[in-house]
Amino acid sequence: MNIIIYTAIVLLILYFLLKIISNISSKKISKGLRVIIIIGLIALAILFAIGGRFLLTLPLTLASIALLKLKGLSIFQLISLFRLIQTLRRSGRFSFNQTSSNNLTSITVSEAYKILNLDIRKKITKDDVNKAYIKIQKKIHPDISPETARLSSIVNEAKDIVLKDIS
Repeated sequence: MNIIIYTAIVLLILYFLLKIISNISSKKISKGLRVIIIIGLIALAILFAIGGRFLLTLPLTLASIALLKLKGLSIFQLISLFRLIQTLRRSGRFSFNQTSSNNLTSITVSEAYKILNLDIRKKITKDDVNKAYIKIQKKIHPDISPETARLSSIVNEAKDIVLKDIS
């Protein structure tokens, strides 16, 4: 008899929850779900850290940061921006300690393709170059952040080099 009562209560609660959810806008539902996921991931990361399982906290922390937007950039965009900076630093084109006048060396064609995340072996059109250029410039344009003016000029130069190479 208790099972029937508990089942009826659960079904009534489920019915009212579904009725409430059906009247809420999808934006509110997605925002609420996002907050619940972020809080849950952070709570799990903290629990794993307290339990000494630091290796397990890293994916949870990265997943929770990916759900957050940091100054308009998601964690995935930040990672691609970091890769761009590392490519430029390895080539000697970019350094945080140097002024922009010290970075006047020209970019090689292969570096230009790497900067724009294009594959040098594939057939690339001007449209592909412009899409890659716009994707990167949306993240690092000087209007968004004045600190990225040097990066933006390097990406401009890379675009010009790739366009010359494909034509």
